[in-house]
Amino acid sequence: MNLNQQIKSDIKDAMRAKDKAKRDTLRNIQALIKQIEVDQRRKVTNGDVEAILMKYAKQREDALNQFKEAKRDDLIAKEEAELIIVKSYLPEPMSDKELEETLKEIITSIGATSIKDMGKVMSASKKIIGSRADGGRINACVKKILN
Repeated sequence: MNLNQQIKSDIKDAMRAKDKAKRDTLRNIQALIKQIEVDQRRKVTNGDVEAILMKYAKQREDALNQFKEAKRDDLIAKEEAELIIVKSYLPEPMSDKELEETLKEIITSIGATSIKDMGKVMSASKKIIGSRADGGRINACVKKILN
């Protein structure tokens, strides 16, 4: 079962269980998936769904930080709950050591020698690493290795 089907199934389960938080979060994600299908006139792949989930998780983290600064405890709890639900659909994130080792292999295979090759490394790494690490972590690690 692909991620899109899993999300659809879990929406139904959440509705049966009367779990409003999970139902609403998954409906928001499903709306983002549907938007891509309609706008681009194509079926989404698991990679597309993972990218949507990563973007949605990043938005929740940003909102969570803003609510913490504003001391909005009521909204903090809501965002944390949504973040937990979204992260349950994402693959296990890479550890820093694992990320660094993978990036060193990619850099070696591409033949990157300086920071000027950053674009090539980032492009190749996103294909290999996917949603197991976000772009900011990959970028920082590549800079560390290439410098």
